[in-house]
Amino acid sequence: MDRDHSDIVIAGIGQTPVGEHWDKSLRSLAADAFLAALRDSGGLMPQVMYVGNMLAVSVSRQANLGALLAEQIGMTGMEGVTVEAADASGGAALRMAYLAVLSGVVDVSLAIGVEKYTDVIGAETDSRLSQMLDADFESAQGLTPIGLAQLLFQRYMEEYSPDRKAFAGFPEVAHANSTTNPNAMFQRAMRESAYLQAAESDGMLNRYDIAPYADGAAAVILTREDLLPSGWDKPRIRALASSLVTDSLSIHDRHTPLVWDTARLSVERACRSAGILPRDIDFFEYHDATSLHAALSLEAAGFASQGQGWMLANAEVIGLEGQLPVATFGGLKARGHPLGATGLYQAVEAVTQLRHEAGKNQVKDAKLGLIQNLGGMAATAVVHILSG
Repeated sequence: MDRDHSDIVIAGIGQTPVGEHWDKSLRSLAADAFLAALRDSGGLMPQVMYVGNMLAVSVSRQANLGALLAEQIGMTGMEGVTVEAADASGGAALRMAYLAVLSGVVDVSLAIGVEKYTDVIGAETDSRLSQMLDADFESAQGLTPIGLAQLLFQRYMEEYSPDRKAFAGFPEVAHANSTTNPNAMFQRAMRESAYLQAAESDGMLNRYDIAPYADGAAAVILTREDLLPSGWDKPRIRALASSLVTDSLSIHDRHTPLVWDTARLSVERACRSAGILPRDIDFFEYHDATSLHAALSLEAAGFASQGQGWMLANAEVIGLEGQLPVATFGGLKARGHPLGATGLYQAVEAVTQLRHEAGKNQVKDAKLGLIQNLGGMAATAVVHILSG
């Protein structure tokens, strides 16, 4: 049965603070996020659960998260599976939940992202994170995600000769927005002088350019409007479109390393499905795993020409009151990057914006939000367009 995309409503959202949760297990973090989403939805009970996660098997030594979390939330018997797409796992889980309701086979679905990054510490973390790269041709040679981002950043600097100092605007805006986000890992503003002091090498990303990996869980419950609980009085936030695109896992197999086709195509396809243009959106929750990711994402989405994404890195353009607000609750850089849960945090934050419940982080008159979750070096890109 064909369904109207605009009929799909995000009925419940929940999240935990992002950080180092030494006192929490993976299952307890997920349960906290689910229970918050369940309360927010008015008690809608999902029939299916899609769990976005990247590291549980190798770091937490736990597979079969669908069964684990169904038991933890007291819903054994429900359908539940893990969805893995590196750090785009959360976005991919949201897409599965969206498609389940869109198909008409499922009335209420749950997408939950959870990561317990701190279950392994020290040098082991690099080998676990490198699993998002090509094992034979990248990680086997000693590359890590940050190491590869450094190489790409050096090439970006050489090809386009941007103003190195301008990149300070990306983390500066993110940290400014995170100061009023109680769930953010970093709740302090960043001084431009601190960034410039850290940027000693023009061709290298510094500590302010790189998002911190962390623990966290976030959840979203979706349904159709006619199935909302009686008396449900929250704003109807609709999932207008969803898109997932993949590319070569290894950078050397792409036609050019600095043009991320997945990021471009996922935006184009989602916008086409929603019947809008990128310029129609009111805010963009991009995947700022590094400042390079931020620049390339803006270029891929069509907000800047190739090699000119860095020119948008200032509060007048991408701040909360700018032309294109981004990372409105701090993004990956300041809210923190809980890997497989990141895409669901983006969704929760976008819904909060569209409900006009964002407080000091509110984007004025927000009606359309674009969220993009990337896996690895954009080997996977997932986009959702939400409307209020």
